[in-house]
Amino acid sequence: MTDEASAVARLMPSPRPLRVAVLGATGCVGRHVCTAFAAEGNEVVAIARRYAPGVAAHRFQSLDVAGHASEELARVLAGEQIDVVVNATLGWGDELHYTNVQLVERLIGALAMMRNPARLVHLGTIHEYGQVPSGTSIHEDTPPAPTTPYGEAKLIASRMVLDAVRSGALNGVVLRVTNTLGPYPALESFFGSLAARLRGTDAATGIELTIADAQRDYVDVRDAVDAVLKAARITRADPLVNIGCGQARNIRELVTELVAVAGLPTEAIREPRGEVHGRGGEWVQVDISRAARLLGWQPRFTVRESMRAMWDTVHADQSIPARYGDLARRPLHCP
Repeated sequence: MTDEASAVARLMPSPRPLRVAVLGATGCVGRHVCTAFAAEGNEVVAIARRYAPGVAAHRFQSLDVAGHASEELARVLAGEQIDVVVNATLGWGDELHYTNVQLVERLIGALAMMRNPARLVHLGTIHEYGQVPSGTSIHEDTPPAPTTPYGEAKLIASRMVLDAVRSGALNGVVLRVTNTLGPYPALESFFGSLAARLRGTDAATGIELTIADAQRDYVDVRDAVDAVLKAARITRADPLVNIGCGQARNIRELVTELVAVAGLPTEAIREPRGEVHGRGGEWVQVDISRAARLLGWQPRFTVRESMRAMWDTVHADQSIPARYGDLARRPLHCP
């Protein structure tokens, strides 16, 4: 039996309900994390700066984690008797360092102060590795070399968590997750934005869309959350695990799937001439063998199932701003 397999065998998941704090609970991943833990019978405390209807079923705490001292955060977590903290926060633009780095600094400090420290499941990103040669499967031992400010900030945060775990100061794991598909996508994402704009178009109107000639690994958000649930229960194993579908998928084929489930012909997408280079890398494929060994995890959802769930939730969401329909005729770019 391998060291990894024996580690899993020695540490069978506990059947008792957990008390779980989800940071970034109102985000596109955080809301799924809350729902999945609650469905298992666990007590969920949803934490975010602002309330959103997606977490109405859970106990909610309005808290700017990055803006509070570690001592205050430790009191909150201890007061809630938290067993597991899931960090599903994301920060972009001006908040890159504040949300992705400063928050993790405060969180690690808080966990160290707790008499009964909670386990941390930190959601990193595959963009921490940067670009790799075509045909490469990104393994956890692949040297990180991020090429974007977002990837750089997330790598700093992940390294802080990994250093604390490996020194024995923290009980935690980093899941480096690929881009996600599936229900309730972030409207800022390429496919979330495309789905929203497809609501406001028809076969005659169509959408002008530039698509990077790239192949990337996408995982259904529900599969990614399943990995979070499994990682929350395994207390001693390798602290870094990649999560993806394990296959590089052509971006144009993914677009075709979404257009099909939206009930539109492929001709509804008009591609202007010219070469497009993707900022997200020309090739992304993740080696998920460690996730299978340590977590007993495998992706379950097909691309068609992910796109169907994405379209159904976006199409039915009346809260999506009408401006997305107004933008249907403007060019959309897949970076």
